[in-house]
Amino acid sequence: MDNLTNKLKEVLSSVLPITILVLLLNFTILPLERSLLIPFLIGSILIIIGLTIFLLGVDIGITPVGKLMGSSLARTNKLWVIIIAGFMLGFIISIAEPDLHILAGQVDLVSSGIIPKFSIVLVVSIGIGILLFTGFIRILYNISISIMLTIIYLVIFLLSLFVSPEFLATAFDASGATTGALTVPFVLALAAGISALKKDSRYSEEDSFGLVGIISAGAIIGVLLMGSFSGVKEISGELNINHASTGSLLLPFIKELGLVTRDILLALSPFLFIFLTFQKISFHLDKKAFQGILKGLFYTFLGLVLFLVGVNAGFMEVGNVVGYRLALMENKTILLIFAFTVGLLTILAEPAVHVLTQQIEEVTSGYVKRKLVFFALSIGVGLAVALSILRILSPAIQLWHYLLPGYIVAIIMSHYTPKLFVGIAFDSGGVASGPMTAIFILAFAQGAARATEGANVLIDGFGIIAMVAFTPLIALQTLGLVFKYKLKKQELKEA
Repeated sequence: MDNLTNKLKEVLSSVLPITILVLLLNFTILPLERSLLIPFLIGSILIIIGLTIFLLGVDIGITPVGKLMGSSLARTNKLWVIIIAGFMLGFIISIAEPDLHILAGQVDLVSSGIIPKFSIVLVVSIGIGILLFTGFIRILYNISISIMLTIIYLVIFLLSLFVSPEFLATAFDASGATTGALTVPFVLALAAGISALKKDSRYSEEDSFGLVGIISAGAIIGVLLMGSFSGVKEISGELNINHASTGSLLLPFIKELGLVTRDILLALSPFLFIFLTFQKISFHLDKKAFQGILKGLFYTFLGLVLFLVGVNAGFMEVGNVVGYRLALMENKTILLIFAFTVGLLTILAEPAVHVLTQQIEEVTSGYVKRKLVFFALSIGVGLAVALSILRILSPAIQLWHYLLPGYIVAIIMSHYTPKLFVGIAFDSGGVASGPMTAIFILAFAQGAARATEGANVLIDGFGIIAMVAFTPLIALQTLGLVFKYKLKKQELKEA
């Protein structure tokens, strides 16, 4: 009960700021229709309840399964087993990730089917599978994460030269969308399970992080390869903005309930199947432990259903409308300030961020405080959203103007930052861009692009997830360099 109460307090402090921000906007410069505002408030309540139950489920269901599987794979000590199992786990996890389906569906809708949803989900899942077993090999054989990331992003930069801007934005967005509320806790636990068996405790701590960052690059490579071989050079995008709706205010929630329940069942079925298979051949948990994990998986299912129903039926529409109306205002400074603020606050509501920051504090034995990580992430994501909106308002600014120099700086920093912080930073990049980003912030950006003359919704309305996933790389590595400096200063004083 204490654990549930703590989760509720944590979620309330995260979700309420966003709700209050929208309400302040409603009562001041941007009044919202009753048909938009009430579903938003209902959605907020569902998000609070759902996120609380979800986080509880992760603690007692998803995380233990991931650690057990990671340990089992590592104990086999057979490279071919790790490669095959790693690919299968990565593929199954990714293809079931709700955030990825949301992004792929939006791309399909805006591109009028030219970039099919199924194709995006498939190529991303293949890329995730390949990079997951690659990450496993890195952990087991002590391959430098800095060297591996340098090679991976050199490949990404080369592939980027041969694709259209539409595919470039979608590719980098996919890297953030695929590391969502289900994938992150599972992959973090897998990494912890594998690295825990290493004899060197220092390397074990460092290798607990970085796997999420590595697999997210697989999504980028998958979509870039798809774009390179598709033959599609130019795509126009369009988005319809519904300012108000008629009929029952509860009808959108009822419609979403069935769709979301189906998606989450599909998402969790692979987890259940994998767990039951490993339980039979490897885990052999006692009845109490077995039932505890099943209970955790049920909580995860229930929490995610409530959370995503609240987000889809209450948040997405408001995000579109707010972005559209603020972009129509003569004073664009208001739009940029709101973008920074909503980015700063939204990161606090991401389920996976809570999972990551908690694990960071546990693995580092309190050396890296989760509040400090939250602060660095919030500033980074706030700047990411503001810069993305600036790109929409200024046609001369393209996505690669941000990403190319930014990733170059991030890769260079990785060779000087403590390895623990490198792993944390690249994990945070994927973690920061979760359900709230994929739905509310992306919807906000698309609304702004729809209202801006000269902007292409498919090019300018996408790419914001990529920015959200990128800025923590700089922010947290900077934090790592600060810690490194302070540690050296302390050592000099003691000497």
